[in-house]
Amino acid sequence: MSGDLSFSLAALGSVFSIVDPFAALPIFIGLTGASGPEAQRRAGARAALTCLIVLSVFATAGNLLFKFFGITIPAFRIAGGILLFFVALEMLRAERSRTKTTSEEERDAAAQSDVGIVPLGIPLLSGPGAIATVMMLSGSAATPVQHAAVYVVIVVVAFASYVVFRFAARTARFLGTTGMHLIGRIMGLILAALAVQFVLDGVLGALPGLGRAP
Repeated sequence: MSGDLSFSLAALGSVFSIVDPFAALPIFIGLTGASGPEAQRRAGARAALTCLIVLSVFATAGNLLFKFFGITIPAFRIAGGILLFFVALEMLRAERSRTKTTSEEERDAAAQSDVGIVPLGIPLLSGPGAIATVMMLSGSAATPVQHAAVYVVIVVVAFASYVVFRFAARTARFLGTTGMHLIGRIMGLILAALAVQFVLDGVLGALPGLGRAP
């Protein structure tokens, strides 16, 4: 498998796992359930578009932020990997991640007329973990194809989120609570493995001597 293809597949798995629109389904239904189908569709579209814009901006500005704050890619990989690992643990326990949204934010959102942007688009879909992931991927991209792949992955994940929200009621009925928890745990396992890999890559990048055979 070529390096570009393996990078693209890893990027797709990591971004989709951390965004995880299936985990957002209960909150989406809770916030939009009293609205009509058209209002739900608009809220889902706004959430997906917000996710697309936010992640694309941070993927583009990632290297500039690293240079501005003097942060190295290995250091950010280690920090991002640790953050993603804690998110993955919550997903494996079928718990709603507190790094994405808090109960206070959800209560505030219930009083808003438009919940598509906040809290659905940000921070539920494009929260700190997702932002850290795309920044790491953008900083790690070594070829033009890999740079382009990061943005293609963001578009694919945002569109998938829209589809999940568009058919939220049917999806929730089809999967049920057990099914959504199962998907969440599978995504959590994938994310945990990716988080460990991010940390290992960061450590080897900061201390390249560790990867040399004695």
